[in-house]
Amino acid sequence: MDQLITFAGNHTLLSAAWTAIVVMIIIITIRIQMSPIKKISTQELTFLVNRQEGVIVDIRTEKEFKASRIIDSKNLVKEKVTNNDFATLENYKDKPIIVVCTAGITAATVASQMLKAGFTKVSLLKGGMNSWVNAGLPLVKK
Repeated sequence: MDQLITFAGNHTLLSAAWTAIVVMIIIITIRIQMSPIKKISTQELTFLVNRQEGVIVDIRTEKEFKASRIIDSKNLVKEKVTNNDFATLENYKDKPIIVVCTAGITAATVASQMLKAGFTKVSLLKGGMNSWVNAGLPLVKK
């Protein structure tokens, strides 16, 4: 313990940087845990759809959506998201909504906008369509 205190005293800038990193990690972890938007697995998505009438909202391009998609998913094009136009989903405001993109990265922004628009149960598919395909789960292909 004495060596740690000596090191911290001799390397204040390095010690301050490490402390800042640890604090940021703690803050980010708490924010993720407290967020109303949860990242769910492919299995949890299936349970939400089958048991609670969850709705899958695919935000990929129309071309990608038509090429392959999760069964019964609804496509929400980027223009509608940009304009906060969720009119096609108004009937599902109180049902679980699972937002799906290609890799699970861009869906967070859309999920946040949907939450602000009054959707009460919004989740993200962890890993996006890539995780669905890698799990070998069924797709609609046209």
